[in-house]
Amino acid sequence: MSWYCEVAEDNPIHQSYHDNEYGFPLKGKDAKEDERYLFELQSLELFQAGLSWDLILKKRPTTVAAFDQFNVDTVAAYKAKDVKRLLGDAGIIRNKLKVASIIENAKRIQALGDSHDGFAAWIAAHHPLNRAEWTKLFRQTFKFMGSEIVNEFMMCIGYLPGAHHEDCMAYKRIAKLSPPWMQVDPKVFADG
Repeated sequence: MSWYCEVAEDNPIHQSYHDNEYGFPLKGKDAKEDERYLFELQSLELFQAGLSWDLILKKRPTTVAAFDQFNVDTVAAYKAKDVKRLLGDAGIIRNKLKVASIIENAKRIQALGDSHDGFAAWIAAHHPLNRAEWTKLFRQTFKFMGSEIVNEFMMCIGYLPGAHHEDCMAYKRIAKLSPPWMQVDPKVFADG
């Protein structure tokens, strides 16, 4: 099995993301910042579909800037002129379906504020689920959510295992934070 840990080692494009974000649970100190960060990660995973993670990380700063720091309310209010601006921006992945899905997902995240007090609370309310169950839930709730997108997103935020091998220093740091997936019986994830 190939691990992201080996890809990221001594790789300036991947190392910081691997060492400081991938697999780490949310800090949970600020609900709006958690929502923004979750929306950013979900959108980056959506953009990655069919492309390399290397490309997504290279374009991350310009993508975050183009999408107004992934402020959910701002993106949800985007109009046709914003879509035109985004599709003309070489700093992002210019895919009309992906851009439209991200804007629609912002609207759906807004709705989670009414039903669950936000995106992070919605995710926490459904934990624990295995990969297949998370995928089904995300497909019912959001646009452009395939199993690989959901799997990587949920591993990234600490709800599914598999982000790092156990000998990885990041794994050891994450274990001290007790991410959600470590708090349940591993059998939960066996069928996913």
